[in-house]
Amino acid sequence: MTGARAASARLRRAAPALLVVSVAARLLWVFFLPNGRNFVDLRVYVDGSAALVRGGLYEFTYSALTPDFPLPFTYPPFAALVFFPLHYLPFGFVGVVWQLLTMAALYAIVRITFDLLLGERAAEPGWRHMAMVWTAVGLWTEPVRTTLDYGQVNVFLVLAVLVAARSSKWWWSGLLVGFVAGIKLTPAVAGLYFVARRRWAATAMSAVAFGATVALSYLVIGDQARQYFGHLLGDASRIGPVGSVWNQSLRGALSRIAGHDVGSGALWVGAVAVTAALAFVAWRSLAPDDRLGTLLVVSLFGLMASPISWSHHWVWVVPMLIWLVHGPYRQLAGTKLVTAYWAIDTLVGVPWILAFFQQDQWPISRPGVLAWLGAVDMVGVVLFFVWVSYAGRAVTAEPADQSPALAIDPVR
Repeated sequence: MTGARAASARLRRAAPALLVVSVAARLLWVFFLPNGRNFVDLRVYVDGSAALVRGGLYEFTYSALTPDFPLPFTYPPFAALVFFPLHYLPFGFVGVVWQLLTMAALYAIVRITFDLLLGERAAEPGWRHMAMVWTAVGLWTEPVRTTLDYGQVNVFLVLAVLVAARSSKWWWSGLLVGFVAGIKLTPAVAGLYFVARRRWAATAMSAVAFGATVALSYLVIGDQARQYFGHLLGDASRIGPVGSVWNQSLRGALSRIAGHDVGSGALWVGAVAVTAALAFVAWRSLAPDDRLGTLLVVSLFGLMASPISWSHHWVWVVPMLIWLVHGPYRQLAGTKLVTAYWAIDTLVGVPWILAFFQQDQWPISRPGVLAWLGAVDMVGVVLFFVWVSYAGRAVTAEPADQSPALAIDPVR
């Protein structure tokens, strides 16, 4: 056994202890750091949903811990219906349980990612332990860390989409995507995954399920639903400061570079079109049975095209890193470079560091170097698409009856 494989074997054997330490460290973060239990976005979900009874869902703002930016309820009205029961529980209890459930959901994400990549081999003990290692590390990537800090729903949304992609039941897959899109619109891009996989029934079912969440919202809270879908939907400025470095979408990055909000004008439309073309070429370069690769291409394109993609939206980076490290192109030098780029970006937390240099989130004009560094995720997605397009054509496809080349042999 080579030194690298011996080290990997030791790492897998230590995986349960590593995961326990990582979870414990996160809980210590929650209970002992001064801002560890702010959970500002969870407060918006819970307290905002309570405003339903007063008929003021979209007039609600939370500013106790964010005086410089009172946080409004910006989500579809169905989200308020889902969260409404939680406001009857003590918020401290909800916050701690939310943390535990989010960490459990991250482990489920990693397990399903391996299922999509390896098939039945993912159930082998060595790969189960590797899933623990990835979960332990994933908790400290910037998207997951900030999701936990804010009490956001992003990990649950990614989990639902992965479950939908893994399932062969069209009704279940479509129902899941439509349901979570009713809570937060961003997962709706998974409909493109169904189209790419020619899962027409799942595509239709996701649209029907989302429509049902809209219809239910109109039925239960008609005026507030009309306010959202008639006036507020699409108003990116209401969601937050577009030019903040926390916004890692195309619009955010281009606005910081240009020095003003580019809006949905020609520059943004052109950039989205170029990104869509790169995503299409990358998808066509993948092996026909690479469901995980297809889902990553679709999801990363969605993050780029959305007007607002806060850094905590980028939970898809964790499955992407797993695909790069253990997937079909893992031995290529270029794959290692792309992996290193994203690992540094998300483990160091480049947007988080740059945030210290923006004293105010609202002004868009930035010093040139910070504006370009603030495009770190945009550059990373373009790099990923270009590399996948090249590697998919450069590497000879393996025989259909073999699993993709893997970085580490499992230990049974």
